[in-house]
Amino acid sequence: MRTCRATAAGKLTVVLATLALLASGCGGGPSPQAWAASVCTALAPWRSEISRLTSSTDQQMTAQTTPAQAKENLVRLFAGAEQASETARRKVEQAGVPETEHGDEISAGFRSSLAKIRDAYGRARGTIDGLGTGEAGAFYDGVRAAVDTLNKEYDASALDTSQLNSEELKRAFDEVPECR
Repeated sequence: MRTCRATAAGKLTVVLATLALLASGCGGGPSPQAWAASVCTALAPWRSEISRLTSSTDQQMTAQTTPAQAKENLVRLFAGAEQASETARRKVEQAGVPETEHGDEISAGFRSSLAKIRDAYGRARGTIDGLGTGEAGAFYDGVRAAVDTLNKEYDASALDTSQLNSEELKRAFDEVPECR
């Protein structure tokens, strides 16, 4: 009897293994190891970009720029974070559903978390884009309020991977090199 398991040797392997599974008639999604590798591969550049953008935002909040310059920079930064979050969400979606108990809901949880983060950045971008720049104090108060709201929404959207309902996936996230 054939078993359907993909190895965790990178994104190309996951894609090829998934295609092989479909071609061979075996149902199901990628193995927990392959799925975890794909998810971590999707999230690594996202984390780096969010970290870079957060640092840039902090610099903008303390830089000696005009409100108009700060607004332009912050809108661009939050648009970048929004796009990076959507790219990560799409890549997690492309990883499919892991072949494990509760795989559908676990995959949906990751995608939902990234969508909420994307939307939080989009709302922050929109709020800052709508601020007037005529009075510096009012502008920076508005920026602080937008960033405070963003931080709350970001925290509320976090996915607690320790609550995964799959021992196989917990083990996979601990073991695959892409997640280290």
